[in-house]
Amino acid sequence: MKKAMRFILEIAKLIIIALLVVIPVRYFLFQPFLVRGISMEPTFQNNDYLIVERISYRFRTPQRGEVVVFKRPMSNEFHIKRIAGLPGETIEIKIKDQGIIIFSNKKDYLLPPLRFPGNFRIFLEQDEYFLLGDNRLLSIDSRNWGGLPRENIVGRVFIRALPFTIIDTWIEDIEKIQL
Repeated sequence: MKKAMRFILEIAKLIIIALLVVIPVRYFLFQPFLVRGISMEPTFQNNDYLIVERISYRFRTPQRGEVVVFKRPMSNEFHIKRIAGLPGETIEIKIKDQGIIIFSNKKDYLLPPLRFPGNFRIFLEQDEYFLLGDNRLLSIDSRNWGGLPRENIVGRVFIRALPFTIIDTWIEDIEKIQL
């Protein structure tokens, strides 16, 4: 009887210690995210399993080119997109023969042709970001719903955990990313 009681206490201790480690990590440091849809192809595929780190944005602001997970305004669903415009910038999309050019205060980006009628211009407030899906033709993003408030950003993609064939970290060199 004493052996059984000791065994139960050891199991209880193990469970408590595990919870004391897992809960803070899950709710304050990292969050799992399952990609749904094709708006981030070719970077991420439908059903890719990602780990999102939540801590760095407590110490610094999100940067252009980073892939973030967020909640869209008036929605409880999580989404994934790439930051293309920063707070205080004016984003202007103009349709040209060779594609679409995004003009911001800092840099211009040439994008492939989009299903977006006419020209588009938006001024981002001091806490807003302009997000785009990597699959520009099929993504619903800031072109549709405007700037995203900073408070809606959950964190940035850190690791692609599944599928096992393409596990990699996602701390990228921002200068090498083609927005």
